[in-house]
Amino acid sequence: MRDPRPAGEAKFQAFLGEPASFQLAYRPPLDPEFRDPSPLSVRVEGAAADLVAVSAVDLVPCTFVALPGHDDGYEFDEPGLYPDVLRPVADGEARVRFGSWSALWFDVTTSDPARAGVHELTVVLNAPDGSELHRVPVSVELTGIELPPLDIVSSHWMHLDALADHYGVEVFSEDHWAVVERFMASAAEMGATSLLAPVWTPPLDTAVGSYRTVVQLIDITTTADGYVFGFDRLRRWLELCRSTGITGVEVAHLFTQWGAKATPGIVVNGERAFGWDVPATDPTYRDLMQALLPALQAVLDEEWDREYVVFHISDEPSGEDGLASYLDAKAVVADLLKGWTVVDALSEHSFYTSGAVALPVVATNHVEPFLAERPEKLWVYYCVSQDRDVANRFIGMPSARNRAIGHQLFASGVDGFLHWGFNFWYTQHSIRRIDPFADTSAGGAFPSGDPFTVYPGPDGTPWPSLRHRVFAQAMWDHRALQAIRAAKGTAAATEIVDPDRTLRFDRPVLDPLHYYEARRRMVAALTSEG
Repeated sequence: MRDPRPAGEAKFQAFLGEPASFQLAYRPPLDPEFRDPSPLSVRVEGAAADLVAVSAVDLVPCTFVALPGHDDGYEFDEPGLYPDVLRPVADGEARVRFGSWSALWFDVTTSDPARAGVHELTVVLNAPDGSELHRVPVSVELTGIELPPLDIVSSHWMHLDALADHYGVEVFSEDHWAVVERFMASAAEMGATSLLAPVWTPPLDTAVGSYRTVVQLIDITTTADGYVFGFDRLRRWLELCRSTGITGVEVAHLFTQWGAKATPGIVVNGERAFGWDVPATDPTYRDLMQALLPALQAVLDEEWDREYVVFHISDEPSGEDGLASYLDAKAVVADLLKGWTVVDALSEHSFYTSGAVALPVVATNHVEPFLAERPEKLWVYYCVSQDRDVANRFIGMPSARNRAIGHQLFASGVDGFLHWGFNFWYTQHSIRRIDPFADTSAGGAFPSGDPFTVYPGPDGTPWPSLRHRVFAQAMWDHRALQAIRAAKGTAAATEIVDPDRTLRFDRPVLDPLHYYEARRRMVAALTSEG
């Protein structure tokens, strides 16, 4: 692994509630006779030491890092062990790796305006015998500026079945709800504003004919008079969203992925009554939806502002056959969704121009035709296929390529961002579970890091990744630009991130110092009178 880059001109700044983050890299002597595996100890000195949280940057195996012929914007492109997971260091122990670098990650955070200011900290590393090995001063500015909430949708799909399956807890048991709450809070910390609500088990990433662990929030039973619905679990889900700061609700897709040809595996009377064996246009599904959707919408109207609720028909339809089946499926529920926002991810422009999808979520490498036409509302997404020229957060990519999305979203003026993999801990098509600490590529199907940004720490505790922290910084950048736009106009804000008006989704800025300088200019703009 190459030597770390010095901090150089980097200035560590953060807004109220945002972590100001930095790393310290260290390495044992490059002496073959040095064999002491004892951990070092780390501590932080200074008046603001109580605001500091320390994590170890642990390595994870990456077997699929980049496709052959990839662009130049990768840090790593071959299988190996690479830094990603942030393991909390509560005991002050810093492990050593012979012959290679290790790193510690420091977050300095406050939401108290009284603690704002420039804080002089000192990081101290001691040898196992207590002798001091290294002492380095670090200056961190917590600005005291409170930013407005993110004004675009930041949607991330949290998979409740993965939480239950990994931790071995019963779905919707008290233990499961506790884990869900912790991971929901972690998603909000990363900058998520919207999560996929499993009103029924989402029909996503599932092999045809198979089913994932049931995580259905709505209880459905039948009587002689028809369907009866129980919404207690859904109300509890919505309350968790409120308490953790999630403002958006996405109703799980009404039809299966990649063409909308079948129905989700919905459970009625405790048994699966729909699924791959029930076509999208089956009259029995229409009967269920005709009863369920109005009842669901009544609960949502009671609990939530429908401006922040979206429905999905089917994820990633494509091709002429896909368009036909998508339209057939949409027709089953179209009258039941009037007055509600319907959003779907797609790559093909024809799905928008045909009128099939009014609010598209477009892959960033296919978005230019949509930007030229400027739909009334437009979201973007990236995932496994956005591996060339655009921003993304694969482990093999540098952090600048992750953080770029905040600048790009603001400069383009789009209304939302979506990512499918907050915690997808399965192989492709959910055929089997994986250990995220041992498999970062869904069994070799997706570039390492694409399926998840958070790791399952012990006792249901989420451990963030480097990519989790950097994506959060991107969303904080967007919020700062919103504040500048409100105070000084759009041109003043755009000037900071796109002075020559050439920033595009296929041109992310990969110079890390650009983001430190842009943040410095954001802070200056929000603290100056002019």
